[in-house]
Amino acid sequence: MDASPAAPAPFDIAARVLHRDGMMLIIDKPAGLAVHKGPKGGETLADHLDALRFGLPAAPELAHRLDKDTSGCLVLGRHRKALADLGRAFADGTVGKTYIAVVRGVPGAARGRIELKLSKRSPTRGWWMAVDPRGQEAISEWEKIAEGEGFAVLALSPLTGRTHQLRVHLDAIGHPILGDSIYGGASRLPGGPILHLHSRRVTIPQKKGHAPVDARAPLPPHMRATLERAGLDPAALEARADAAIFTPRAGSA
Repeated sequence: MDASPAAPAPFDIAARVLHRDGMMLIIDKPAGLAVHKGPKGGETLADHLDALRFGLPAAPELAHRLDKDTSGCLVLGRHRKALADLGRAFADGTVGKTYIAVVRGVPGAARGRIELKLSKRSPTRGWWMAVDPRGQEAISEWEKIAEGEGFAVLALSPLTGRTHQLRVHLDAIGHPILGDSIYGGASRLPGGPILHLHSRRVTIPQKKGHAPVDARAPLPPHMRATLERAGLDPAALEARADAAIFTPRAGSA
């Protein structure tokens, strides 16, 4: 009798830690892993947080959120004071955030700023969002770092932290993210149906006299494959995204 297929290796969340100190952890969240339980159930990041205690009595908790299908840098606070401090830093705009996205179509400009208010699309559609002049302020900046046949690669920074902000904003200007089944980018050009949005880098300010914490997550396999098929170098695009300069939100440090 043939041997049964080997079971998949357990998910090793500790191997995805990008930064660790007494206050925070920054992990490289894989695409497809939700951070919270949803109505459909299934595995979530919450199932793995106990493995990230590293000697502390309590598991870390989320300092912010990423969509289920968004990969990359995710910040966790290791205790109550850390969570409060990180929450203030995210709220006041002092945390630097750089994303990389593959979008449909090629913007005519080299860079741009999107200021479109957002609100929930309807009370019954969960977290789905829509542009709404009566909604909450939402500001995103982008810079084109590469282009190909019918697509572009953008470095982005959400200067505010609204749900699905980058996804809605890019769809609103006619360049939805590849693989976005909600906001218009699900067409297979030039990659598959997985969302091509990655949290590449976070920079978190520290006390005066200390350098910011600076964490960077490598592009995930599905985005690397799309870029390589188009003849682009993922490492070079990561470097271009890291070099992009975005305007701090008014009032932030």
